[in-house]
Amino acid sequence: MPRENSKNAKAKKITIIRSKRKLLQLKRKEELSHNIHYISKVPVRVVMDRDFLILSPDDPLQKLVQNLNDEETSAVVVDKDGRLLGFITMKDLLHFFEPPRRYSIASVGLLRRYSINRASRVEDIMVKKPITINVNDDLGRAIKIMLETGKHHLPVLDDEGRVRGVLEVKDIIRLIRIVST
Repeated sequence: MPRENSKNAKAKKITIIRSKRKLLQLKRKEELSHNIHYISKVPVRVVMDRDFLILSPDDPLQKLVQNLNDEETSAVVVDKDGRLLGFITMKDLLHFFEPPRRYSIASVGLLRRYSINRASRVEDIMVKKPITINVNDDLGRAIKIMLETGKHHLPVLDDEGRVRGVLEVKDIIRLIRIVST
């Protein structure tokens, strides 16, 4: 009899432990879904970076190279009124220097393309119709756009097409860290 009581008590303890684990998992899922819901409603303008690299299309490519650093991983190209003309990320810059295909014939003209010279301009590598987001949109929309397009940087525009900021994945992750702690 004592052995059966011991087995029953052990089975009850295991059942209680499993129940507590399930409750903790449910609570964590509930907290996570609340955080995700909260984050998706945050306006882009709250999270976007307002200090970003601004270039003109006729700026030399050397200016872009010298001004991109760890914090600045993209640049907006604007006209004199601050309206978006193009966008450049470090990845776009790398594509400019992409070596010829394996079986391509390397001509002198092709090799000249891979050197930055005084004639190289920002407009030579900028994306002319970048994917953007409006300053009044929420992060839920921004995250959806980023996931669907594979873009990690979005220029943030106002209703007149002027650049107000840049939203990067790192900005969203920073908010997630703040909300999750």
